[in-house]
Amino acid sequence: MTDQAPPPYDDDQEENEVLRAARELQQQREAADAAEAADMEAGKAKRGWKTAAAAGLGIGSAAVIAALLYANRGKLK
Repeated sequence: MTDQAPPPYDDDQEENEVLRAARELQQQREAADAAEAADMEAGKAKRGWKTAAAAGLGIGSAAVIAALLYANRGKLK
């Protein structure tokens, strides 16, 4: 009985749509990560404590509204 081994990988193998989509997605992720890193470096000097406080206030008030809606969900019906 002979050993069943997969055929050797062929580098010249034609790329199908799944492999092409995966490759394009990976390239998009890498480009997005690079752009995000560049934005973070450029934005570090621009943002101060006031911006962080405003963002925190907005997130906090949204959380309070969500909690009130959740608590009163039975009364709304």
